[in-house]
Order: sequence, then C-alpha cells, then structure tokens
Amino acid sequence: MKSEPDVFGIDHLKAEGSTLWDGIRNYQARNFMREMQVGDRAFFYHSNAKPPGIVGLMEVVETGITDPSQFEPSNKYFDPASKPEAPRWDCARLKYLGVFAQQLSLDKLRELFTEETLPVVRRGNRLSILPVSSPSAAKLLEFLGDPLP
Repeated sequence: MKSEPDVFGIDHLKAEGSTLWDGIRNYQARNFMREMQVGDRAFFYHSNAKPPGIVGLMEVVETGITDPSQFEPSNKYFDPASKPEAPRWDCARLKYLGVFAQQLSLDKLRELFTEETLPVVRRGNRLSILPVSSPSAAKLLEFLGDPLP
C-alpha cells in the first residue's frame, strides 16, 4: 500500500496507531482492497519519495468500511456521484506493526523481483494498492527482517 511520506507516512501511522486507508479513487485499487481480510498484513510503501520503497508493515484490522471522504464536499476525495444509499468507495482500517531497520528501495526491488512476481516494480504503475503473493511476501520479509516497533 503506497502513500507519500509528506502526506501520510509511516511515522504518521506510528503516531496514530491505526488509520482508515481512505481516499482510494481507482476501481482496480479499490477492488484489491476489497480482497483484503482482517489479519492480513500489508507493506507500507513510501511513494513519490527519494528513494521510493518499502518502509514498514501494517495489519488489516477492519474491512468493508464506507469511505466517509466521498460524501464531504470540502474533502479532496469528494465524489458528487456517490450517494450514501449507494456508495462507490470503501476503505479499510490498518494498524501499525513496525518500521523496517532499512528501507527496501524501488531500485533494489527491481533487482530482486520481476513485474510478474511483484507488480509494484512495473514502470508507470500508479496504483496505490497492489497485491503481493505469499511467496513474494516471504522473500520480502526474509530480506527486510522483522519490523522494529
């Protein structure tokens, strides 16, 4: 799951403990989020950073939440076509599990994985939520080690 560190980074999540992962306005990313289940873990990826890469680990604690930002006219994620009786967008609640001792940069990810085994390495990929297969997740955790609290 990607976020820009100056907008909402791993330090923000650590301070809050948990957060709604809201504001997703891409149907494919939304559908990936809908596949998540309570207890799933997710890598926190800092995008639009120098360098971009995986910095931490989160856990899904709640799914299927209607994204409240779609109904707030002052919110940048407001969707005037979405109605409370038929919302288009939902979100999940994630909790902080830890930060890795070192970031795993996008360049290093491209050395370790192909586009088929880890979609985030695909050039031009702009989705904020992407699935990670169990074998790829195991390889990432083997490389990154246990997150620090």
